[in-house]
Amino acid sequence: MSDGFINKTAFTIEGDGPPVVLIHGLGLERTMWSGQVPALIGRFRVVRYDLLGHGKSAKPRGAFEMADFVAQLDELLDGLALKRCAPVGFSLGGMIARAYAIARPERVDALVVLNSPHDRTDEERAAVRARAEQAATDGPAATVDAALQRWFTADFAAARPEILERVRRAILANDPEVYPHAYRVLAEGDAALVEPIAGIRCPTLVVACEDDRGNSPAMAQAMAASIPGARAGIVSGLLHMGLVEDPDAINALIAPFLDKTLRAEP
Repeated sequence: MSDGFINKTAFTIEGDGPPVVLIHGLGLERTMWSGQVPALIGRFRVVRYDLLGHGKSAKPRGAFEMADFVAQLDELLDGLALKRCAPVGFSLGGMIARAYAIARPERVDALVVLNSPHDRTDEERAAVRARAEQAATDGPAATVDAALQRWFTADFAAARPEILERVRRAILANDPEVYPHAYRVLAEGDAALVEPIAGIRCPTLVVACEDDRGNSPAMAQAMAASIPGARAGIVSGLLHMGLVEDPDAINALIAPFLDKTLRAEP
């Protein structure tokens, strides 16, 4: 395993094989993928990185645009001398992965989208906007308790409080001047992706957890229906952070997909 910093971006790279890039969600950082890495590093060169404004990456002031996150991934791949990769994105990271596949199709071999919003209704978008404004006014602590309730099942929260505390600390560590700008990209950015995803041509897997209401199975199925040849996978009994709560259930979908698409014999 090797940690490094390229331009504005802190990253970790490990394993060997076709490159897979893991893109985390809002308020988190690259260690959130610890449950997926063991299932991937035996077959792939796995890159994790902190998004702009998150973790140990640069935290520029002012508004973010989706294009900033696309450019960050471009610069990271260039710095690592990787011509192509398979982006795997969770939530906001799933939006960035889609945006990257649209903007840089020549660099994307396969795409995995996990628990990510698609074509929200006006009511759904208003709810996310309200949380973004609350974070702007009162900081990350204002939304963290409600987020943990949306993200983890009650049984898991009772059994593994240390995991929730780790996620809580990650969210509270966000810069209160930067976090709301990234939150607004999450709130607004899916709308611009609805029609362009029909142009994605790489093999694509879209995954949702059964009880994740903000990033629902219906959204995943609609997304997959819009991307030629894509398929949707729905994991039962989990909420938004299913990849942390039950990594094996998520890995059982994404690892075989990546193996088939990236390591298929010619």
